[in-house]
Amino acid sequence: MTFTVLQKKMMGHGALILFIGMLAGIGLLIGLLGGIELIPGQIIQFSIPGTTDAWVRTHIGGMMNGMLILLVAALLSGLGFAEAAAKRMSWMLVGTGWANTVFYWAALFAPNRALSFAGNKWGPSNLASIIGLAPALLFAVISLIAVFLLARQAFASAKS
Repeated sequence: MTFTVLQKKMMGHGALILFIGMLAGIGLLIGLLGGIELIPGQIIQFSIPGTTDAWVRTHIGGMMNGMLILLVAALLSGLGFAEAAAKRMSWMLVGTGWANTVFYWAALFAPNRALSFAGNKWGPSNLASIIGLAPALLFAVISLIAVFLLARQAFASAKS
């Protein structure tokens, strides 16, 4: 199977986002243990920002975003995307992956989980709230459009 330069770039971004999601697993481990075990049976206790639940979301969400980009990159040619449409799909999904990565990591430092620009039932807003939410909101809309375009192209290519 031969991939275009665009597909390879998408795969690179997807792999980096997947890697960052996997790194969040270390934060999850630390959150669950309350530290880290470098020597079996001896846990060096310390805490890190974010709840265990937030680390789970950061870990799994990052990996899922990376896999989405990798999957779509692999499918672009097979679905018959024209070059311009493939470029649009690329920036839409790569942008979504990075926006969500920023969101998940910022939410670890946002008392309100970066779910709103102002305080909410989870807590007050801070700079991390804004940094996390602004790109995530924009790319939430863009990702919906991208997935719709992906579905449309899949059905159109099935008619050929």
